[in-house]
Amino acid sequence: MHLHIIGICGTFMGSLALLARELGLEVSGSDANVYPPMSTQLAEAGIVLHEGYQAENLVPVPDQVVVGNALSRGNPEVEALLNSGLAYSSGPQWLAEKVLPGRKVIALAGTHGKTTTASLLAWLLESAGLNPGFLIGGVPRNFGVSARLGEAGSPFVVEADEYDTAFFDKRSKFVHYRPTIAVLNNLEFDHADIFEDLAAIERQFHHLVRTVPSNGKLLVADEQPALERVLAQGVWTPVEHFGTQPQSSWRLVLERDDASRFQVIHESAQSVRGGEDAVVDWSLTGEHNARNALAALAAAHACGVDLARGCAALSRFETPRRRQEIRGEVNGIQVIDDFAHHPTAIAATLQGLRAATPKGRLLAVIEPRSNTMRLGALRDRLSGSVALADQVFWYQPPGLDWSLADVIAQQTQAAALHDQINELVVAVTAAAKPLDRIVVMSNGAFGGVHELLLQALRTRYKDTHDH
Repeated sequence: MHLHIIGICGTFMGSLALLARELGLEVSGSDANVYPPMSTQLAEAGIVLHEGYQAENLVPVPDQVVVGNALSRGNPEVEALLNSGLAYSSGPQWLAEKVLPGRKVIALAGTHGKTTTASLLAWLLESAGLNPGFLIGGVPRNFGVSARLGEAGSPFVVEADEYDTAFFDKRSKFVHYRPTIAVLNNLEFDHADIFEDLAAIERQFHHLVRTVPSNGKLLVADEQPALERVLAQGVWTPVEHFGTQPQSSWRLVLERDDASRFQVIHESAQSVRGGEDAVVDWSLTGEHNARNALAALAAAHACGVDLARGCAALSRFETPRRRQEIRGEVNGIQVIDDFAHHPTAIAATLQGLRAATPKGRLLAVIEPRSNTMRLGALRDRLSGSVALADQVFWYQPPGLDWSLADVIAQQTQAAALHDQINELVVAVTAAAKPLDRIVVMSNGAFGGVHELLLQALRTRYKDTHDH
């Protein structure tokens, strides 16, 4: 069977293509932006790639076409598909029909932390010998791939995105997955290009809640008013809360300011002792990552993973690519890559790094490029989100229709605005000193600024021993 994927180089669709190859299908695809690392992964898997969208990409005629959610009417390949009468579906629908049947599906949903939490859960299940399948919106470094089928009948971990499904299906992606266990990690306003307000997103989250069976489980973060409003719309599934509140079933107690050591307390009526507890020592920092770990531990426990064993496995967890990932160090200056692009995520990343940086300064380099940022929906929160940085370098990307100058005017610490990446690199390199940490935050490639910074630092210090 020949499957053709339009929009194949996005993380979700590329991962879908890898799963299709594992199933033994012939796979081809097209995209406007065919570039590494996804293009390399796909080519190595024997997948034929077409750059650009055109009717000729549908020759030879595939048996089925999967359409990415970034595609819309007017696209020449989409128009050719519709005119051809070929069978087509969305990515989430294809996943639900071809991969998920017969599996215990665990869906990780939330505005922030989906990729990290899904990667944590997949690793906990792997460490327990369950050989899970997964589809994650990033590359977990413990696995080296963003998707795999895993063992037949094993749990399947899916990052459950609330973004819309396709041009012909405006429901959120996650309504297709029909999970046995759903983790609701947090909920804030985002995706301003899709949703009018937070209430609209809450409705979609409730659609997800409606699909979880009564013999399944909902794991819900505490201290999340939006999630409580979702539950208030109706619940038919047992609910366990996790977080820092005393009444939560799964409780987190931080033992260090940087959250690299914490205690997990599980209050369970089924436990002989009435509860369990264990301590985690790991390499990640920040309360947000500790909460992600707590959510993953709760979900793994629901799949039969012993709490103590799960906590021990966290010490061997490696962050996914682009999540507090250290890209290199020159003369004691670290360059860190992070996917944070929402004000809450920016603040959380800086909070974790601040607590873990007892010496030296924290220099933030930020590109606000998400659709929500481009629309200016959350720009009033940006200045407050960087309060813990010692110095901030803002990049004004092409297509951002409002100026970051107003954000800088509200900041109390040193800040600068650049619209050329080479000038940005020069400014950051000149400001950096030994023991400083440069954290680059963007949900895009950011013009390869991470390597440009490392190269510039090497030139400045003529350091041949960086790592």
